[in-house]
Amino acid sequence: MLTVEKEQLEISQDWLVQENGNCIALDVAELEIPETPYRMYRFLTEVEDILAAEPDDGRRIEAIAPLVRKLLNSSYWLQFEFVQPKPNPGWSVRFLYQDHQFPLTVQMVAWLPGQPSPIHNHGTWGIVAIVNGQEKNRFWRKAPTSEHPDRIELVGDRTLSPGDLISFLPNAIHSVEPLGDESAITFNIYGVTDFKQRFEFDAKNHTAKLF
Repeated sequence: MLTVEKEQLEISQDWLVQENGNCIALDVAELEIPETPYRMYRFLTEVEDILAAEPDDGRRIEAIAPLVRKLLNSSYWLQFEFVQPKPNPGWSVRFLYQDHQFPLTVQMVAWLPGQPSPIHNHGTWGIVAIVNGQEKNRFWRKAPTSEHPDRIELVGDRTLSPGDLISFLPNAIHSVEPLGDESAITFNIYGVTDFKQRFEFDAKNHTAKLF
C-alpha cells in the first residue's frame, strides 16, 4: 500500500548529496496546494525552463525540488505508476515520459526488500522522491591513494521515508538499500547523463568501472 499523504509531503525533508559525500538539508518551501491539477506536462515544461535559465546544477535542484513536491501532491495517480519488481533482478523501472532528445529522464523505480544497489554516481543531477517504503542511502567520497586511484570511503548514511526528497550532484557517490518488508518505490528525475562520467564502484577492491 502506498503511503505518501499530504501531511508527510508538508513535513518531510529535502536533502542534497554533494560530491564530497556530505548530505545537507535544503530549505523546504511551504507547500502550495494548486487550485487546479498540476499536471505532468506543466511540470516538465517548467523544469525545462529552469534548465535553460540556470546552468548551475545545485541551483537547478533547489528550484526543481519544490515542483516535484507539487506534482506528487497534485497528481496522486503517479503513486501507482510503477511495475512490481520480479525477484530477478529485484528492481523495476517505468518511464513516465519519453521524447526524442528530451533532456530529462522521468521514471518510477521500485526495489524489492533485500536488494541493495551497487555503489554508483549518476553522471548528472538527479532528484529522488520516496513514495513508499524506506531506503537507506549510504554516501561515499573519493579517497585515492597512489596504490588505489579509485579508492572511495564511506562518509555517512541517511534513512529516507515517504515524502522525503534526496538530490544528487553529478559526481555524488551513493548506494541504496530498501529497508523493511515493503518495496521501496520512488519518483526519479535526472538530467542528461554523461556516460563517460558515470561509474560503479567496488569499495572492497578499490576499483571503478563505467556503469
